Amino acid sequence: MSGTPATRAIDESGFQGRSGTQRGFGGWFVDTGWRHLVAVAALLFALFPVYWVVIGAFDSSGSLATQDLVPEDLSLDNFRALLSDEGHPPFWTWFWNSMKVCFVTSTGTVLLCASAAYAFSRMRFRGRRSGLMGILFIQMFPNSVAVVAIFLILQRIGEVFPALGLGQLSSLMLVYLGGAIGIQTWLIKGFYDSIPHELDESAKVDGATPFQIFYKVILPLAVPILVVVFLLQFIVTINELILAEALLRGNEDNQTLAHGLSAYVNAGFDSRWGPFAAGSLIAAVPVLLIFYFAQRYICLLYTSDAADDSVLV
Repeated sequence: MSGTPATRAIDESGFQGRSGTQRGFGGWFVDTGWRHLVAVAALLFALFPVYWVVIGAFDSSGSLATQDLVPEDLSLDNFRALLSDEGHPPFWTWFWNSMKVCFVTSTGTVLLCASAAYAFSRMRFRGRRSGLMGILFIQMFPNSVAVVAIFLILQRIGEVFPALGLGQLSSLMLVYLGGAIGIQTWLIKGFYDSIPHELDESAKVDGATPFQIFYKVILPLAVPILVVVFLLQFIVTINELILAEALLRGNEDNQTLAHGLSAYVNAGFDSRWGPFAAGSLIAAVPVLLIFYFAQRYICLLYTSDAADDSVLV
């Protein structure tokens, strides 16, 4: 073999690289390539329902049975029918009711769970461990399982205090808050546990009270997880149907968005898929906006340390 040792090494490595590429495509696919195929298949599987709803919202036929995968006639007729439907309360009434319930519930969940998680994470008291296990055990049973009991309780409360009885948005908010405290408290507590305790000790040396430590040290560092909890609770609340349908029955003016839109697809042969799909698209706008403005904190939650000074900026 001619040439210097360096030249021979380059020639041999180049030849092996080219032959390895030609010979190793099958090996590459077996090792890692199949993962790309599975990822694409999973992505298509997840996006197809979204695509179907979007097409249904703009399909002039307004029927799920006659809807084409690639429709030829797109229009805004379904949106006009939804926003001018005289057979139901105005769509924007449902939308406004859902926004009130979602924002109040999500904000209340963040405040209550942030306080409870701080107590479980930083304080030591009798019953702490049993309390943590208790709220974890309660989360094994969703609110929908206790819908009959909740219905009867609110019925009795409504006889004494009508503002918290059946058919009221305030009672629905309280039920949602009660169901969210457990899992969200555990989620925030896990984040609090990752914050160094030395920060608490330093604040105590400077004369800070436990409340000042919570408000001025822990909460600013926990902004990413609080934003995530707000977003998760908002999504769960705006999509919830079973409790809203059971507790708001008989009061059409207080229907939420999910409850009101369900009437379009629960009418048997008179179901109207088009307006339902159009309403679903409009309902997704607030969630997308919140996610867009909160994505900075969501990225910080997964890409930076809990005590990073950049969180405070």
